[in-house]
Amino acid sequence: MAQSPAPAPTGEAVGAPVPWGTGLQEAFGPVKVAIHDFNDLVLYIIVAITIFVAALLAYVMWRYSASRNPNPSRVSHHTMLEVAWTVVPVLILLVIAIPSFRLIYYEDRARDADMTISVQGRQWYWHYAYPDHGNFAFDSYPIADAEIRPGQIAKLSVDNPLVIPVGATIRVMTSGHDVIHSFFVPSLGVQKYTIPGRTMETWFRADREGTFYGQCNQICGTNHWFMPIAVRAVPRAEFDAWVAQARTRFAEGNGPGWPERDRTTSVAALGGPVASITDHSAEARR
Repeated sequence: MAQSPAPAPTGEAVGAPVPWGTGLQEAFGPVKVAIHDFNDLVLYIIVAITIFVAALLAYVMWRYSASRNPNPSRVSHHTMLEVAWTVVPVLILLVIAIPSFRLIYYEDRARDADMTISVQGRQWYWHYAYPDHGNFAFDSYPIADAEIRPGQIAKLSVDNPLVIPVGATIRVMTSGHDVIHSFFVPSLGVQKYTIPGRTMETWFRADREGTFYGQCNQICGTNHWFMPIAVRAVPRAEFDAWVAQARTRFAEGNGPGWPERDRTTSVAALGGPVASITDHSAEARR
């Protein structure tokens, strides 16, 4: 059995949920910036339409009340109005659709990626592989509440984060081992299903050092809650040193996350069904 590398230091949590948060998480990469821009565009359009409809409704209630119009209008149609309320919504939808399709294609595939990472969703943990760096691989599980250290986040911090270099364009190839999962890191603007029997592609880039958190957001079974994601962005020199260490400690493609005893204890501390987690993990490594 290959040994796990020493967990990389967690680093500053710069992409994480906050108590009573009401807006989108701050953007730390170009994909998320593009998502914010599109969200703002749609928000402005929605606000403008809401104000217009509310003002028009208030005016009509005042101007055409029974006291002001004892004899109701008998107008049955108005060609220009009918053309206007057909054409204007179509134009508004085009204003939304064009940047929407551009964003979808922008998120879809990486151009001139600096490296590729394979992400596989499994019940109920993440399996990461680095095909451009010797194809070493490892599993990632959440840290039990009793083992949380200062600076770590309960239910989100993991034993082995996904480590990437700052400023590098990362191609992500996703697949599923058992059921459909979803690789989702909001502050980096990345979300992609991991589907059994199908490989899908997306990309992201972290423009700042730190740790960015996410979770599987596709209900995938009993321990769906047990699949946090931590992406740690570090300087290139630190990433190269981490890769050199990881390559010597992981056998090709089959590195485990926790030793069986420690992993079972931590699952129990988190409140999950121990037997289910252990059985699935053992099956995945056979």
